[in-house]
Amino acid sequence: MGNVLSDSFHTYRSNLKLVLLFSIPFIIASLIPLFAPFPTYISAGAIFLRNSSIFLNLNFISLAVIIAAFFLSLLFISFAFVAINLIVKSKRTHTKASSRVLKGIEKYTVNVLIVLLIYSIVLSIASVLGYMAGIQALITGIVGFFGFVFVFYAPSAIVMEDKKIIRSMIDSVRLVVSAPQYFLLWLVLLVVIISLLDSVFIITVAQISRYIMLVITSLFILPYFVILMTESYMKRFPILRH
Repeated sequence: MGNVLSDSFHTYRSNLKLVLLFSIPFIIASLIPLFAPFPTYISAGAIFLRNSSIFLNLNFISLAVIIAAFFLSLLFISFAFVAINLIVKSKRTHTKASSRVLKGIEKYTVNVLIVLLIYSIVLSIASVLGYMAGIQALITGIVGFFGFVFVFYAPSAIVMEDKKIIRSMIDSVRLVVSAPQYFLLWLVLLVVIISLLDSVFIITVAQISRYIMLVITSLFILPYFVILMTESYMKRFPILRH
């Protein structure tokens, strides 16, 4: 597993300018919900929606705003995922990143967007059902975790191998089950890094710690972990391991 960490860092460092450029959509995606007129809060560099407040005050206009805002957020996230995956793809296939980015990026972005929309819709349904049953946090957490297994490698499968949406999600599950060490490494490392940085900024700059974490997470942490996700996916191809 050490190789995948070092390979990911090398890809990240050697393409830092492009990675930072393509990470800007992560910030935009985070800002959209903040400017939308519904209850959100920032925690550990991420934007969260106060679901209970929505259920109490939901109407057609607020529902339309929520749907539009989250659709735009997912669109920017999808573009960032695809662009960063294309950087890894250009490295593995020894082609120029610029030509790879321009070729097929719209198709890849739409497919990744659909994957994220499916995940979001399933999560929303689980949240509503959990709210009605009085166990919203539990149901949403369980469905969110197992649903994430379907999503984890899907963007990499779409960009790296031009796989169809459903096929990429099925392959994501198969790869997580067959090689869980990469999935667990990714998950544990992300939680540890974000938790540590969040704690440091809360202690040092408490008043603006949330916003600093939002920027750092969007520009530096998430891009590396997208690369790590893709490099882990590439371990299934022995010829491309180095």
